[in-house]
Amino acid sequence: MPEIWLSYGPTEVVLDIKAENLERQITAEGTNLSDSEIASKLQSIDLTKPTEIVILESTKAVQKVISVLLEICNQKSLPTPKILVDKSNLHLVKNMFSDPLISISEFDNSQLTGTNLMFVGEMEFDGLFGYSTISTKLLRKFGKEQMLEAYEKKNGNLPHPGEDLSTIEVAKKFTDGFEISALEVIANSSGITDVSTGHPSSTLSLSKSLPLLTINDVGKHRILFISTGKESSNETLSRSLSALWNCANAVKEEGLAILLAECKNGLGSEAILQYAEGRMSLDRLKNPAKYVDGMENLLFLTEMQKQFQIGIVSILPHYYTKDKLTMIPFGGTKESMEYVLKTYGERQKAVIVSDGTHVLLR
Repeated sequence: MPEIWLSYGPTEVVLDIKAENLERQITAEGTNLSDSEIASKLQSIDLTKPTEIVILESTKAVQKVISVLLEICNQKSLPTPKILVDKSNLHLVKNMFSDPLISISEFDNSQLTGTNLMFVGEMEFDGLFGYSTISTKLLRKFGKEQMLEAYEKKNGNLPHPGEDLSTIEVAKKFTDGFEISALEVIANSSGITDVSTGHPSSTLSLSKSLPLLTINDVGKHRILFISTGKESSNETLSRSLSALWNCANAVKEEGLAILLAECKNGLGSEAILQYAEGRMSLDRLKNPAKYVDGMENLLFLTEMQKQFQIGIVSILPHYYTKDKLTMIPFGGTKESMEYVLKTYGERQKAVIVSDGTHVLLR
């Protein structure tokens, strides 16, 4: 019996599956850059002037690329950039960079107009914009009115990760108005595969290489187990759903996709919370008067469930997952595997996606 270890929160959990039940395991591909190759791609950054690095997400890839950047400053005797981060991630980032000489403080949202800001984030796929970039992250964070415009431009009621969509032009137009810089990273669970620097409108071009590293033509299957592949991608339900959208095209009609997402920080979406509390109707999702955070994920989830069932291994209360969102909740991987064999037969084969955040299944 093969043991397959999958990311779940800050740790990994084992999925015990018999060889005859394992159809295939899918992992992210791509050649990872060495430290010197990463440093070479960062040479264009002007570090002679005071710089404030704004961390948009606390991932291992972001930590790695900033560490290389700080080492460049150290080697060239340049000023050490200050690091800014949201209050919710402040303790995580302080644990990442333990050097007392590195200044780490809370990012004030009013600072977006600063000309010495460099935003750092990891590019991934996004169901609404096609790609999750520095531009889309800043739009979500600071441009609620423009988010309604993007939502209204969406391509139907299903997610379209990895596609060139008109919605991303809203994000590009939004960030064009700010004199800021970006450090965009493409990574997988084992390292960094590409880096781009410049204005967010230019680092957006990195999205052209992302599908080349991540697309897997795997056909359609009845059962998929999907791990997000990294802790930051399964901290909330809303965040973890991106991995599901990336794999949705590989699930057969009336099949089952089981998402492994601890969701230690809860739902992570005001729209999903409002829906669970009876303050948001599904009809409102079709023609909203204003944008509510995570509205598209609620729409995608309800529409996707018309095609196949969705299960989840998480610590979320069944009140949310089962009663309100009609997902199949599981207490662990063993319980989920037992359900598959009982429901679909002892000989049912399953596809295991161990890095759902960094793959795109077709």
